[in-house]
Amino acid sequence: MVIEVIGGLITNSLALLADAGHMLSDAVSLFIALMAFKFSSKIADYGKTYGYRRFEILAAVINGATLVLVSAYIIYEAVERFQNPHQIASRGMLIIAFVGLLVNILVAWIMMRGADVKENLNMRGAYLHVISDMLASEGAIISALLSMFFGWACAGRFAIIMMAILVLRSGYLVTKSSVHVLMEGAPDNMDAEKVSQKILNTNGINAIHDLHIWTITSGLNALTCHAVVYEKMTIEESEKMLRKIEHDLEHLNIHHVTIQLETPAHKHDNSVLCSVKAEITAHDRH
Repeated sequence: MVIEVIGGLITNSLALLADAGHMLSDAVSLFIALMAFKFSSKIADYGKTYGYRRFEILAAVINGATLVLVSAYIIYEAVERFQNPHQIASRGMLIIAFVGLLVNILVAWIMMRGADVKENLNMRGAYLHVISDMLASEGAIISALLSMFFGWACAGRFAIIMMAILVLRSGYLVTKSSVHVLMEGAPDNMDAEKVSQKILNTNGINAIHDLHIWTITSGLNALTCHAVVYEKMTIEESEKMLRKIEHDLEHLNIHHVTIQLETPAHKHDNSVLCSVKAEITAHDRH
């Protein structure tokens, strides 16, 4: 990063400065990801009954938002360079950008071998920072080559803008997925209707209501619901039924299941999903 900052200032290269900015955000994002894993490994306590694993999702939100901001800034600077072009020392820019590309390829390879960069939002956010650096380095190389052989400095800026847009999209998707988890939305790869039908197909279940499915952190999905059962069901039968439901749901990637059993005499809403209504009292209106 330091080499690219110095090289960018000497060669007057926006591409190198953009890549250096990416490397700075990478260093911060990797540190955040590391701290998230460290904090998330702490055991649950009475203050945090689910533990501290949501730190990973918070880190993913920060990394995703940083990707969006950095990409937007690079696009802004590239557009500004169209209006006020600068002379670029292409040869020095090419050498430094090539070294940066090799470093980023090495880091990306290490992360792919040692971490889950697909399902874990925390690692995906950090990994995308590295990939964005690779794209920025490639943009700097393209810009230098086009400037050296054809004198097309503007073409390099177009390449940088296109790559920044790709990074912007990736950052947006990571941020969107992370916020969805924080809002306790149903997992994207899970069909809530299929899950509810799986429970209803269990022998002994009459109906279910107040169904909730959410993600605690990447790879850890939870479910709670109320299930209406026969009045004459014994404790042994109910325990056997619950074990079967837990086994079936585990195949649907739900690992934490809590089901409250009720008889038909228990009054409840007929809706499968819980409808929580906000009530405004006279005191609130005043």
